[in-house]
Amino acid sequence: MKRHVLTCTLLTLSLALTACNDDSDNDLFYEAKPAIPVNNIDNPVVATPAAYTQTDFSGIADESVIMTYKMLGVNGKETQATALVFTPEGMPPAKGWPIVAWAHGTTGVADQCAPSRNELNPFIKNMISGFLQAGYVVVAPDYEGLGEPSGKELHPFLNLKSEAYSLTDAVVAAKDYLGPEASNQWMAVGHSQGGQAALGAAQYAARASKMTYKGTVALAPASNFSLILSGGEQQAGQETDLNKKIETLASLDTFTALIVAGLRNPNPNLQYSQIFKMPTDNIAKNAETDCYDILGKKFGNAMGIYLNDKKTLEGYPRTQANFMSIPVVKTFLEKDSQPLLVKVSTPTIIYQGSADSTVPKAATDVLVQLANQKKTSVRYITDESNTTKWDHGSVYALNIANIISDVKSLMPIQ
Repeated sequence: MKRHVLTCTLLTLSLALTACNDDSDNDLFYEAKPAIPVNNIDNPVVATPAAYTQTDFSGIADESVIMTYKMLGVNGKETQATALVFTPEGMPPAKGWPIVAWAHGTTGVADQCAPSRNELNPFIKNMISGFLQAGYVVVAPDYEGLGEPSGKELHPFLNLKSEAYSLTDAVVAAKDYLGPEASNQWMAVGHSQGGQAALGAAQYAARASKMTYKGTVALAPASNFSLILSGGEQQAGQETDLNKKIETLASLDTFTALIVAGLRNPNPNLQYSQIFKMPTDNIAKNAETDCYDILGKKFGNAMGIYLNDKKTLEGYPRTQANFMSIPVVKTFLEKDSQPLLVKVSTPTIIYQGSADSTVPKAATDVLVQLANQKKTSVRYITDESNTTKWDHGSVYALNIANIISDVKSLMPIQ
């Protein structure tokens, strides 16, 4: 079958598209429809779910618990993972409460970074509260390896299938736990890394074979990582404010270190020194124990010390040349992390802001164009007609009411 892709040149961190041309020789963004094993795990819920108390949902949720469940892991073996489960107050409808799977943004790969171990930010609480008040169960997985019971498995950061199975298998387990109180209808909503995960859930929804997938809402979904990394480097190279330059470079290095940490789950022999120059590789190793914000500060502080000493950032040891061509990294960037490589037939809604410097709009433009080329129909909502432009946080925070409305439209209470 003849394949086509869009090849795009991205010039700045905003990744302005300067050219998009049909190229039949490049099949980077295409793969065959994957075989999806059906979730037939017996007794998917491990023990009785424990109370979740870090965020107060009293008066909003009838029950807020941390559920340990069984899922199919990145290495093809059954593993255990954790998820928050919130149920509405009152009597469920005749067919049960539909389930919204909430996929969170990047927190890190260390267990301490799991949402179930921390207080949720006010915007997430407001959104979950809105879903509960509208009559939906909310299932919020930590993702594979993030907060899991053994404490030994690294979270496969941004691995699409792992994230997707974290969602599908959490929903299956939640349905098993709630019984007739939950319906067999579900959909995924996610932001940033979670937007990518939500798109992955759509792609792998058939794993939850006894459930009916109703659609996806993805906000600033992560995708096209090699383009984002390259664009970020170009942006930093043009930045004259050295403090802003450090901020950009530290963010890129944090992102890269988390990718390496995640890749070390299926590839334990991968070393940080293969990706980072000495002694920065020692900072990168902290990706396995520090959360995203703390790790970023360590990268930034080291650059600041170097700048104070040398009066320049020239020569600062960061990533190895051509690290993205290392086979396991290349495969991850081109295939294992990229959503919508195959056609998705269920409704897909994507929100994206033009002021987003974390997931630049042009990267999502490419994602949507490629999805459309695969005959995936995407409702693409941007801020181009708005006075207020959305950045990476406000694309979510300013659209909570719209997200809830989207879910009500795609998955009405019955």
